[in-house]
Amino acid sequence: MPQLLQSSALNMAALPVPDLYIQIAQPETLLISGVSSALLGIIGTASWGPVDVPNLVGSVGQCREIFAGKRGWASNLNVAVDVAVHQGASQFCLVRVTDGSDKAAQASLGAAHITARYTGTAGNALVVSVARQSYRDGQFVLSVSHEELGSTAYTGADWKGLAKAVAEDTQSLVLIDITGDVAIAEAGSVQLAGGADGGDPAPDRFIGVAETRTGLYALTSQGCSVATLAGVGDAATMVPMLAFGRDEGIYMIAAGPRGETMAQAVQSKAAYGLWSHALKYMHGDWLWWNDDTLGLQLVSPALFAAGKLAALSPEQSGLNKPLAGIVGSQKNGLEATRFGYTLAELGKLIENGIDVICNPSPGGQYWAIRAGHNTSQNVAVQSDSYTRLTNYLARSLKGTMGQYVGSVINDSLFGNIRASILGFLSSLLSQGILGMTAGRLPYAVLCDSSNNPVERVATGYVQADVQIQYQGINEKFIINLQGGASVSVSTASGSV
Repeated sequence: MPQLLQSSALNMAALPVPDLYIQIAQPETLLISGVSSALLGIIGTASWGPVDVPNLVGSVGQCREIFAGKRGWASNLNVAVDVAVHQGASQFCLVRVTDGSDKAAQASLGAAHITARYTGTAGNALVVSVARQSYRDGQFVLSVSHEELGSTAYTGADWKGLAKAVAEDTQSLVLIDITGDVAIAEAGSVQLAGGADGGDPAPDRFIGVAETRTGLYALTSQGCSVATLAGVGDAATMVPMLAFGRDEGIYMIAAGPRGETMAQAVQSKAAYGLWSHALKYMHGDWLWWNDDTLGLQLVSPALFAAGKLAALSPEQSGLNKPLAGIVGSQKNGLEATRFGYTLAELGKLIENGIDVICNPSPGGQYWAIRAGHNTSQNVAVQSDSYTRLTNYLARSLKGTMGQYVGSVINDSLFGNIRASILGFLSSLLSQGILGMTAGRLPYAVLCDSSNNPVERVATGYVQADVQIQYQGINEKFIINLQGGASVSVSTASGSV
């Protein structure tokens, strides 16, 4: 009887019965799908929500549902997301941190001791009420409501039934413990109290611990392309940020402390050895942001830079891209062009691998990132575009090419590997992420017997050599202008 089999399920060296065997074979050439380059990771504080747990959100509204409303802290996650959204960012991985002194709001109602699911002052606005649903069926309704977090209702015949219903809801706003008679004597309502946000966490709390994946390390394997610490201006944190970004393929955006002088910035960068394409150092000239809820707020420049970079395609640089919502800076005050930076000041910062947000910009009177550089001193790799595109390519290959491991090494494998990588690079060319120069393809892939000799193949090694030419960034635009009545103009055919 003919048999229908998947190709991997048929052992052709062990077929004792004459028959028809049909193998369904999957395509041998894997298609590489580019990973997301828009996910922005932010570590910050909030008055509600899980601690040291990464949460994916796509808007300010979704952030509010998880972390409650805005609070007047420089590290507040809601403010950070709002700033980044105004720069075009739309995908976020957020992690809340605390200093450890935060408390959950509590209250008692009848035999129930009610505790807010998460710590923070937002829990103080939770209102819990119980009422009889119907005198006929003996059921009660427990209502939990919050102005920002929404409301939920549960039913049960007594406190035990209500507590069970709440426990089964993984998104419940409260937790209930029964301390006495489970019978509900009468209806009632109570507002929780005693919740506290704690103090402003120390800078190292934002970094966290790698082994337990707290703080920044909670972003491990989350797929972020850009990340920053909200409201942190401590150069000491940049060392672990650099190492984490290098290991995870994330472009880390850091900022100096408020009111940082240029001399302090240069000294800090040199003292901590911050010379890497994995880190971007924003000068500590913090920016005034006119928040729709809190009014004027002094915000870290790292949030603006991170939001803009996450919104851009990976081959782009942050240089000269307009930033929205800035009404002033510490250097300029609230007058956009009051002082600004001289060419000498900008030169000193840029030569030392320090970027800055200022106004005016090369394109006119608007706020923008002025250099578009990381902290590397190597001119070949110091552009934002190098870090982001290199990380994008590496992470895209990492996500697919591992499926070739375990395959038999032969010419077919070499061909499939080349086809997968060339197909991916061709798609990037059509998207404009890569570009042709003088009609030449900007990439080449070598994977055959010439770079995989028999002696090496015999030990299980396969090597693919991939060369990719990135598109340059126009940083110094020179126009040679010659004018005058005596100038002789020669016009080439077709130039008018």
